[in-house]
This record gives sequence, structure tokens and C-alpha cells, in this order.
Amino acid sequence: MDPRHRYSRISLLLACGLAFAACSSSDSASDQPVSTESPTTVVQPTTTLVADSAACENAPLNPFFADSPAPIGHIDASQSNGSPTAGPRDSTQTLAPADLQYVHLGPGHAGLAISSKYPDGSRVIWSNGADRISKIDAKTFELLAELPRPDKELLSSDEADANINLMDQQSGSELALTGLGFGAKYLLGLTGIYYALDVDNTLFIGGEDSVLAYQDQTVGDSRSPIILRDEWKRPAEITGGFVGVNMTFDGKLVVVTDEGWIVVLDRDFSDYVAIALPGQEAATAHNAEVVASGVTLASASWVRNSIAIDDQGGIYAVSLNEMHKVVWDGTKLSTSPADGAWSVPYSNNAGKGSGATPALMGYCDDRFVVITDGDEQMNVVLFWRDGVPQGWEQIEGALSPQIAGQALVTMGDPKLTAVQSEQGVVVGGYGALVVNNDSPTIPDGYPAKAARLLVSYSGADPAFAPHGMQKFAWDPVARVFESAWINQQASSANAVPLVSLGSNTLYTVGGRDGKWALEGIDWTTGESVLTWITGSSRYNTVFAGLFIDDEGHIVHGTTFGMVRYPAR
Repeated sequence: MDPRHRYSRISLLLACGLAFAACSSSDSASDQPVSTESPTTVVQPTTTLVADSAACENAPLNPFFADSPAPIGHIDASQSNGSPTAGPRDSTQTLAPADLQYVHLGPGHAGLAISSKYPDGSRVIWSNGADRISKIDAKTFELLAELPRPDKELLSSDEADANINLMDQQSGSELALTGLGFGAKYLLGLTGIYYALDVDNTLFIGGEDSVLAYQDQTVGDSRSPIILRDEWKRPAEITGGFVGVNMTFDGKLVVVTDEGWIVVLDRDFSDYVAIALPGQEAATAHNAEVVASGVTLASASWVRNSIAIDDQGGIYAVSLNEMHKVVWDGTKLSTSPADGAWSVPYSNNAGKGSGATPALMGYCDDRFVVITDGDEQMNVVLFWRDGVPQGWEQIEGALSPQIAGQALVTMGDPKLTAVQSEQGVVVGGYGALVVNNDSPTIPDGYPAKAARLLVSYSGADPAFAPHGMQKFAWDPVARVFESAWINQQASSANAVPLVSLGSNTLYTVGGRDGKWALEGIDWTTGESVLTWITGSSRYNTVFAGLFIDDEGHIVHGTTFGMVRYPAR
């Protein structure tokens, strides 16, 4: 498979618009603009669901990750997008630039990783972007070191500021077309988004056909230059491009390819073990057909998401039509049911598979893995991750008794017939949340199939700002999974949201009256509890994830850098 056809999740979203390829989307990607109806309501819970169990809600800490609040893109090995650290809430204000800490890093910094403490007590923030690997002092937010990516010219802060000023002066169709151009110039073809930072402060990044290991030139010195320690190249017998990185609880890297290979790799790159997912023999032909059809491969490849890992050797991957559990016993990988592995189908009537990285839910009695399915109007689907409980009856409409819950995403709109996601489900306790990322309108002359790109650079504009999020919850007493609340007002334009269990608040970034803003939503009720207006496109997430540091600051990548908000 030609590696030029493979893109990361962010590149996918951009390529969907820039190459006019078909991508998972809602009605906004149709040939006609959808109506823009002002969202004004918060629907409160209509079912009686027990509260999330505090004893079972936090993902276990992997001792081989950096000892920090954010060693990996989705926060933990469970890929939950959830943190026990408390953040800000109960506040509405407009922030001035002096209230924020900002550092220029160039484009494409969708994720970050916070290090363990160095011998002097300091921490750093690692970030990999389109043109460089960066390291920032976690206390002062000072840029400590940068390593340019091969054959990349670094974007200057002057050019970035000029671009930001241009977007801040524009609106409507003009802004949308500017964003289309910026996506093509800065982000198209972006690779190496998935990463993990280990306890030894080595940053591992999944490249196109290799795994890259970056570290300090002088071990233990936070201000040391960044070096490429080593590169592990994919052996010929393992096919496909890498689309995910995680780590087992015995300290092995795990990577997955878009052609269905799971690889467990020693962190010093000295040895590896690999296994093909069941059904993998069809992957090469499927991916070739996707490319031949003119569709961007990352929008419909046989595997197109990262992997979740539990503390008992379970590795969870989602392929085109099936959810898989692969078992690692410290020596070998297994897909055999005799070893506790399983593969079961999920609904996929759109034909492109799930757009969500699997996330784990529950760490006591009821233990699940969560995805969104591949239907045009997606469902949030729970799978029993340790096998089907005795006496469990297959639920109506489910394709397997392994499915514990299957709830239709409506966003409170009875007329909704299509909604899909390219983000992981946000999990906190027994709650699971998805957001609407689709623009309500398409400007005249703008390619309809590029609609998903509208929310990138122009997602705060009132004409394009998406609204709506829906939380579902598992009731461990009644053993049902259903909608808990719907907020039709909140905007989550393009960010990967974060839930803080410490403050019971979901954080995201979206549009508020035409301005960019950090939003906080009560995790229990769905009501807005925080609005911090930042205003400028400088603070747009552009598909970046939100993180929280150990002092309660929300941190995320931006259009051309990184921003940190005041603490609680």
C-alpha cells in the first residue's frame, strides 16, 4: 500500500475536506446545507440511574508510563479521556491574553505528554507537531528545546501571528475558505500523531512505517536538547501503516497497523511479538479498494483507530466490522477464546467502520469496552470485556450477546438521521459521552464533502459552530445503558473533550457568540458550569485534545502553539 495514502486522525479530518473524499459525517456533508436552528435547551435526565461509583471509576495507572497526569494522548492506557485531577468550574468570564500562558510551536500539535519529575523536581511537556518535536517547561511554560522533523521548514511565530490576525478579522465564507487553505498548507498528510511517554522520559511516536523514540540528549537534564534515540522499522511480514500506540502493564509498547497487525515491542527495540487480528487476510484488499475508489484511506481503512489496554493483558482493537480483544500473557499474543480473547461484530451500515478509539469503562464488577459503531446514525456500544456474564440475554438489535448496551445517538433531535464521529468516546465512571462536530451550514461555493473541515479553523463562527453533546450511562443495578442527558446548547467545535472526575466537569473548546471559549459542563446534570471566553483563533484547538496538569490547569494544543489556562 502506498504510504502517501495513509493519514493520521487529524490528517483524515483535513483530507476529508481538502481531497473532497467521503468521510464519516452527518447530514451537513450532504449536497444541501442543513438548517441552522438555535439550540436553547438542556434536556435533564429522564431515567433513574445510579451515580458513578467512585471506587471503580478511575482507570488503573500503568507504572511504565510517565508518572504524570497525561503520559498518552487519551490520558491513560484505557483511552478514557478522563482524569481524577480537579479543574476549574463555577466561573464565567472573558480572559485577556495576560491571563493565559501561550507558546508558539508551529502547526499540528494535537496532543501532549507530561513527564515524570526530573531529579531537580521539574517536569516538561512534550509535544509532536507537523514540523517539529517540542519540549516545554511544565512550570514556567518556557520553550526548552525543539527538534525539526526531517525535511520540514519551521513555521515562524511572525507568520503564525499574521495568520491568526487574518482569521480574527474574517467571518463567514471568507474565514471558511481561509481555513481550507491553511489546512492544505500546514496539515495535509500529517503523520505520527499517536504517541506514549514512558517512565524513563522517552517519547515513542508511531510513524508511517516505523516507531520513533525521542529523548533528552543528556539523561536527567530537562533543558537538554532533544535527540532521536532510535527508529524501529516495520518488518516486511507485518503489513500496513501504524495507526496507534499504547503500552502494556509489563512495560511493552503496543502498536497496531491499518491492515490489522498487533505488535508488542520492547522499549529498547530489541525484540517484538506480532499477531494478525481475525479476518486480517481481507485487510490488504479492502484498503486497496478504498484507495482505488478515491476515498481517503484513513476514513475507511480496515483498522483506523488506536488501541486500549487493560491491566490484565487485554488489548482492544476495532476493525472494519468487528470489535476484538487480544490477550498478552507477557510472552505471547493470543486471539483464542481459550485464552480469553474474542472477536464480535458490530453494526456498520455505512460501511466504513467505527471512527472511535476503543475506551475502557468500569474497573470492578461490570467491565466494558466502548466504541461508536459504523451506522449512519451511530450508536454508542458497550461490550463485556471479560466475557458474557452467566444468564445474560442478548439485547434486542445487538449482533452478539457480547454487547452489553447499544444506545442511539440523537442529540435530542427527532429528525436526525445521520451522525458519526471521528473521536473517541469520553468515559467517566459508568458514563460515556459523544459530541456533535458537524457544521450546521455550508457556505455557497464551498464543497459539501469538505463540511467536516468547516469546524476546524472556522468552528467558532456562528454560521458553522456545531452544538450538542449527549451522555449515556450504564445502570449496574438494572443492567441497562441509555441516555442520561443531552445538552443542545454547548459547542464542542473540534476538540477531543476531557472529563475531570475530581471536579465532576467535562471540558471542551467551542464557539460562544462568535468567539472561541473554554467550556465546562457538569458531568452529572449536563448543565454549563464554566465559560471562559478567549476570543481569538490563537486559542482554537484545531482537533487537539484537552489535558489537565497536576495543578488543575487545562492545557491544549492550538492553531500554531499551545495554551494553558488559569487553575481552579
